[in-house]
Amino acid sequence: MSELFEKEEYSKRLIDSTVEEYLQSCGAICIEGPKWCGKTWTSAYHSNSEFFVGDPDRDFENRELARMKPSLVLKGETPRMIDEWQEVPQLWDAARSFVDRSKEFGLLILTGSSTPKTKGVMHTGAGRIVSIRMNTMSLYESGDSLGLVSLKDLIDGKIEEQLVEEVELEHLARLIVRGGWPRNIHAKNPNIMPKSYADKIINGDPDDEENGITKRLSRDRLEKILKSLARNESTTASICKIASDIENYDGTKVSPDTVGRYVEELKRMFLFNDQPPFEPNVRSSLRAKGSVKRHFCDPSLACALLDLNEKKLIGDLNTFGFLFEALVERDLSVYAQSIGAKLYHYQNYSDEEIDAVIELDDGNWCAFEIKLGGNRVEEGAKNLIKVCNHIVEKGGKEPVLKAVICGLTNAIYQRDDGVFVFPITCLKN
Repeated sequence: MSELFEKEEYSKRLIDSTVEEYLQSCGAICIEGPKWCGKTWTSAYHSNSEFFVGDPDRDFENRELARMKPSLVLKGETPRMIDEWQEVPQLWDAARSFVDRSKEFGLLILTGSSTPKTKGVMHTGAGRIVSIRMNTMSLYESGDSLGLVSLKDLIDGKIEEQLVEEVELEHLARLIVRGGWPRNIHAKNPNIMPKSYADKIINGDPDDEENGITKRLSRDRLEKILKSLARNESTTASICKIASDIENYDGTKVSPDTVGRYVEELKRMFLFNDQPPFEPNVRSSLRAKGSVKRHFCDPSLACALLDLNEKKLIGDLNTFGFLFEALVERDLSVYAQSIGAKLYHYQNYSDEEIDAVIELDDGNWCAFEIKLGGNRVEEGAKNLIKVCNHIVEKGGKEPVLKAVICGLTNAIYQRDDGVFVFPITCLKN
């Protein structure tokens, strides 16, 4: 039984099936992701014994024990969870050695909300420890999506056309500001938790003894860079553009090299969930741009950094649109992972774009446009058809699915041109 909860009380996550699959094929897994996304609860659900490195009892005795005798803390009924292993980096080598000696599957579940500097980690763990990225909750996991539309069914061309109740703009704003943090789902004031998270990043987290980012970086610069990244949420802004944005907005000159160094440090905290560019299988002059689309791990962090609450968000529909896109792409990332697929975006040098692309494990792909209002479905569908046709003309594969995902629409249906339309609050994996 878990020390945290009765396992019957656990709220299931879509990553559960991935964890179970990997435990049957790997000696150890490492569930990585931002703080407060639910890693510890999910790991505890799948484990039979636990060790909490950061337990404050007896003056952090567990942390000292892990430093002095790392092999000892790995002993216990398997799968054994080692929570926040990065606080004692030598645990990684100890876990690798433990797996090598045991030669069994499903021995350890490590959790980590940051990656330590390579010092003290002597081996990558390749072949012994497999990492799994965990995100914040999708709308389906948090109970905010009806789940009437299945991504898997859509790929097979199946959909039950129906009318649904249209979501209010205020409700969508709340979902964005609140985010997918498990402990924030039923909070009376959804702004508090994301703002606390942003504050801990900028001012330092007293619990993060080993990896406190503000021990190495200027807080003033860090805050300016984070706010610029929030202003450029859901865009392909380059490091140079972020540096220019800071100078234009704050009057502070920060070199691109400095911005790049700070971003790399922030990546170690799993603070971002960027969308890599999709490369269609084409042998022609049509080339895709190699820029990532920038996303925080949860759109609520961008809101917190820009001091946006629900009312402010509704008063700025342009920003609302970018953050709604971030919400949808967060969910698509979670749903794609659960079916063994990956999320990308597409942009070529003719400035043709597809908001989201899901590549399946068989090489087929799906194309999605994201529109806040249902009045822009026609625009989204036409763009999808145009860009996909261009890709096919240049030798690429036809996508197996084209869809427009909306925020404000009251119907699930397929258009005469084959494009599916549905609200994000009806989607599941």
